[in-house]
Amino acid sequence: MGNVMKTLFLTTGIIFIIAIQLLSEQMVSAARIKDIAKLSGVRSNQLIGYGLVTGLTGSGDNMKNSLFTLQSVNNMMIRNGITIDQTQLTNVQIKNVAAVMVTADLPPFARQGSTIDVEVSSIGDAKSLAGGTLIMTELKGVDHQVYAIAQGPLTIGAYSFGGKSVKVQKTQLTVGRIPNGALVENIIPFTLGENGTITYQLENADFTTADHMSKAINAAFGPITAVPVDSGTVKVTVPRVFQNSVVDFVASIESLNVETDTVARVIIDEKTGTVVMGKDVKLSTFAVSHGNLSLIVKEAPTPGTVQPNPLENGPPAAPAPQAAVTTTEEEGGQLTVLNMPKGVSIGQIADALNSIGAAPRDLIAIFQAIKASGAMQGELIVL
Repeated sequence: MGNVMKTLFLTTGIIFIIAIQLLSEQMVSAARIKDIAKLSGVRSNQLIGYGLVTGLTGSGDNMKNSLFTLQSVNNMMIRNGITIDQTQLTNVQIKNVAAVMVTADLPPFARQGSTIDVEVSSIGDAKSLAGGTLIMTELKGVDHQVYAIAQGPLTIGAYSFGGKSVKVQKTQLTVGRIPNGALVENIIPFTLGENGTITYQLENADFTTADHMSKAINAAFGPITAVPVDSGTVKVTVPRVFQNSVVDFVASIESLNVETDTVARVIIDEKTGTVVMGKDVKLSTFAVSHGNLSLIVKEAPTPGTVQPNPLENGPPAAPAPQAAVTTTEEEGGQLTVLNMPKGVSIGQIADALNSIGAAPRDLIAIFQAIKASGAMQGELIVL
């Protein structure tokens, strides 16, 4: 009884482990829709503006070299009711002011009164913006409409000290940031689920992934809910039950898991010797000779158990090895020969080459030669 229980417990444990492995494989190959696709029209918009930073300790623009800064200061004074003699304008020396460009991103669904971060960068010859304050600056969109107003003290996160001979500086002193430094004054109108439909755009366009995504949505909300328009677009009709709660519908869609598919691709960075390869890259029959290395991929018998003669006793023989590494003499030294079966993945090729001490440069040269010969079923990208 004890042996039976022990066997049952062991068998149950093995089945449980296999189930976990299968589940983990499915989870690895699946991704949430919110991670692979974005709603069309839901995006940020770039804003830009020109302004002045004041309160610098003599590290601002040189007014003789940056006339636009001087003109901006003069215009600011006039707007505040202060008139400067134009004939004496060129003699004004204000080293505590710097002209800057202000940039920001207006997030989707931003409302009036909300705040956004801004980046401030010098456009003159100012040495540092540390300790400065940005005065009221209009931020405009590509349509020249004002969408936000920026103002506030800068955060530089850098330092500089030293003398004429020695100087220590960390990061840039002429670029700063104002957290929540702009107040949204105007919004970009957008209606979610307008005309009863929403459109998703895939981050990486792929016909197979678009088809899988449509099937996953249809399985959850009914047939013909989602239709793939092309490799990068999926059009979804909002069901009648979600007409007044489109946000809930979008949240339900984005939590669905979809099995993604990618193009077989090998990416090579010659400058750093980095090789990144996809799991679906396969190789056909070929032979490469590189220095003292010879790589051969050819037809190989299907692996299987070799049955003994019926008149002989003994267990079945082990299958023949699929890959072999041999070394023979060559005039220039050692010739290393790698024999690999047809259909082997490029990852296995890389492992075999690494096992005999091949350098990353050797891998890059070999992969380029394999692609040029037409034996690589995949895309090769050289950075």
